[in-house]
Order: sequence, then structure tokens, then C-alpha cells
Amino acid sequence: MTKYRLQTIIFVLTSFMLGCNEFIVVGVISDIAKTLSVSVATVGYLVTIYATVFAVSTPIITVLTNRFSRYKVFMVLMAIFLLGNTLSGFATTYGLLIAARMTTAVVAGAIESFIIAFANDIAPRDKRPILIAWISAGFSIASVIGVPIGTAISTADSWHTAFHIISVITLVTYALLAWLLPRHVDQSTGSVKEQLVFLTDKRVYLAVGLNLTMAATMYAYYTYIRPLITEGLGFSVSSLNWLLFILGIMSIISNRLSGTLAERDGLRVIPWFYIADIVLLLLLPLALDHAFLGFAILLALALIVTIAGAPLQIHFLDVAAESYPQAMMLAAAVNPIFFNVGISVGSATASVLLNHAGLKSLSFGAIAYAVISLILVVVLNHEMAKRRQLRSFNH
Repeated sequence: MTKYRLQTIIFVLTSFMLGCNEFIVVGVISDIAKTLSVSVATVGYLVTIYATVFAVSTPIITVLTNRFSRYKVFMVLMAIFLLGNTLSGFATTYGLLIAARMTTAVVAGAIESFIIAFANDIAPRDKRPILIAWISAGFSIASVIGVPIGTAISTADSWHTAFHIISVITLVTYALLAWLLPRHVDQSTGSVKEQLVFLTDKRVYLAVGLNLTMAATMYAYYTYIRPLITEGLGFSVSSLNWLLFILGIMSIISNRLSGTLAERDGLRVIPWFYIADIVLLLLLPLALDHAFLGFAILLALALIVTIAGAPLQIHFLDVAAESYPQAMMLAAAVNPIFFNVGISVGSATASVLLNHAGLKSLSFGAIAYAVISLILVVVLNHEMAKRRQLRSFNH
């Protein structure tokens, strides 16, 4: 097996580890609420808190550490992540769990941006879209394997044990990264101001907005996927793991399709997917009275709701390479940063709607974000078309 293939596997394993840690709360939300004697809606705010801390800390870490050895900074971040996840496993109060989750959230986004930056340096240019799509697929694999297994472990034993298993995976991942990652890579450095100018480019801030609202669209309903399936659609708790597994499989397929779109300038066709999102979300409240129809809609949403992920990540890296090489680490970070801002916004919206209007109202928040996404991607495509025409004219 070639070193590049091994590196690819470890990148996916790292994103799997991050995904298990971030998303496991969704699968065990009811168990945490029962153990810590708080409401399900209160536990749901853990998703919001995690995503908010993730989004605030990631740009600070990536910008301030840009002048240091990428390898050394990355390994320190991994050690902090291990500490935070282990504390989550030992948490016995809601306050302690919040503190532990915030510890992992502080470094998780930077870890994700570092592996994307390493992948961008290591991969041949024609293989970048697929590698980045597979890194994203690590999160989906976590939902397919990690979250259902975590849910099963929580049901059979305790949600604490599920976090302890993630700590074991993190230790293995740490050792493999120490072995496989390049110690030295070419890094273009710049001041904080020189890096942040990247965000003022219209091609970037429109794509940032799209990434945010894409995540908000998903988490405006997915934060409460467990009660949606069991209470809304009426499936038994015993069938929950299988249904989450099927949803996860669809997400992996979505990541692979996202990579294929990224190879083919996929942002041009993304508006059609958002139109489909809006139609499906309009149908979802009606379909909650019909178990299999409702689940079919959730499957279709899992396939298309975040399909713009890889095209957006390649877009950020290409804009940085073309115009802002000093901001390459920031370019690797903006996708996970603002996706998690979107998770925070979407999950907060979901919590408010659940508390005030019930499960059937969740899709209405998602519809609002999908409409904004559609507008943003249309404007972004128009801007990119203008840039292409200008370059063609100048040549």
C-alpha cells in the first residue's frame, strides 16, 4: 500500500473521529437527558454550544498559528481534543458535560482545517476533489457506524462508555498521524490582516453564506432526528439504529456525489438541488403521518441537503491559491467554521420551534434557510461567470 493511500485512510479516520465526537449527542440525546435529569430540548442546546465554540475558536487558532510548524501545532491540538473527549466520558453533571464539550469544540475545527490543508498539499491536483469528499465522508461514516453504535452502546450500557470508545479511537489516530504526516510542508505566511483580507472577496463571502445556510437547513430538522423518527413517524426505538444506519449510508453516497460535482465545477448545478430541498421540506410535515413516506423524504434530504460541500471546499482553496496564498490555512478552515455556525443557527432554530410549535414545525425553519441558500448560490454563480468573462476578455 502506497504512503499516499495510507495518508488518505488516516485523514478519513481523523474526520470519522471528529464526526463521532460531534454528532454522538444527536444519537444519545434522550439518554443524556434522562441520566443528567434535564429536558431533551436542554440537551439539544449542547449541539448549539458545541457549534458556536467551534465556529469562534477555529479562525482564531488557524490564523494565529499560521507561522508555526503545521505538524507540531496539529499534534498539540489532537492532544487537547483527547483530553476534552475523555472528560465528556466522565461527566456526571450537565455543567461538566458542557465544559468538556467546549474543550473539544475549541480545537475540533482547527483539526479539521489542518487535515484539509495537509490533504491539499499531499494530493495530486486531479485527486483533490475526491480526497476532500472522502474526508467529508468520514463524518458521514461516523453517522452510519459511529452514531448508531454509540446509540446502541448507550442503550445497552451508558453514553459515557460511547465517549470512552471515541477516546480509544483518538489514541490510535494520534499514533498513526505522528507516523504518516509530513513534518515539513511549504507554508506561505502572512499577518492576521493579510490573511483576513481573503474573507472580503465577494467569491468568498457569498460562498461562506451559502455554507452557513446549507448547514442551517440540515440542522433545523436533523438536530431532533431521533424524536422525528420515533415520535413523529412512529417507528419503534428498537428500529432506530437501523434507520439511522440507512440515513448514514445515504449521506456517504451524498459525499461521493459531492466529490464528483467538485470535479466538474458543480456549483453551477447546485441551484437545482436547493429547489428540490424546498419541495421536500414542504412535504415533510404532511408526510409525518405516513411513516415510510416520511422516512423516504428524510432519505432524499440526506442525499442532497449538503451536496454542495466538496464544491465549496475546492472553491475556497482555489480562490486562495489564485489570489491569497498567505491565507491557505484560513481557506481550509472557512468551510468547517461556517458549517458549524450554520449548525448552531439551525439547531437553535429547531430547539425554539420544537418548544413552541412541536415536531411538525421543524421543517419550516429549514425551508427559510434553503430559500436563502438558493438565492446565495445563484448570486455566487453570477459572480463567477462575470470573473470568467473578464479573464477571457483580458486574454
